[in-house]
Amino acid sequence: MKVDQTFQNCYLASNLVALRPLVLTDQDAVVDACNDEEIQKWLPLPFPYTKEDARWFIQDLTVQRQSDGSGLLGAIEYEGKFAGVINIKRAEWISKKCEIGYWSSPWARGKGVMTTALLMLSDWIIQEVGFQRIEVTTAPENLASQRVASKAGYVREGIARNAGYTNSGRCDLVIFSKIPSDF
Repeated sequence: MKVDQTFQNCYLASNLVALRPLVLTDQDAVVDACNDEEIQKWLPLPFPYTKEDARWFIQDLTVQRQSDGSGLLGAIEYEGKFAGVINIKRAEWISKKCEIGYWSSPWARGKGVMTTALLMLSDWIIQEVGFQRIEVTTAPENLASQRVASKAGYVREGIARNAGYTNSGRCDLVIFSKIPSDF
């Protein structure tokens, strides 16, 4: 059975944080953030990360994931300024589960921006879209990302051995999840 579903462009906002579609004017901010040492440490991104990489991410990957229903890539704004990216990936419409990934621009770290963004997107995907399970996965050493998941109400489930990769190679992944009864 094929499920022909796609995510619609969504715009979610709180007092200081907004989630919106990525646009080409985000390109320079994406390049700056993706060349950050901390982001390069945890994500398998090209280095140096170029404007062409950002253009592909914003114009091609974003459109592809949304049009085939496998995900949604969005920009995070904090006080009106680009602060990072949050995305739904591996969306399974039949089983109603997905994964959320995120990264923050260096200047926006430690301000609760990512936790707020994750709470907003999790609430939307479960309560509005009707998904039944969301996962967040992080490398075991990525304690900042794990703190975000925990503060957003995700439950740590365990370790998936050799399940991920970073620019340093294969790694284990810590799995966190959120289901409707966690709200």
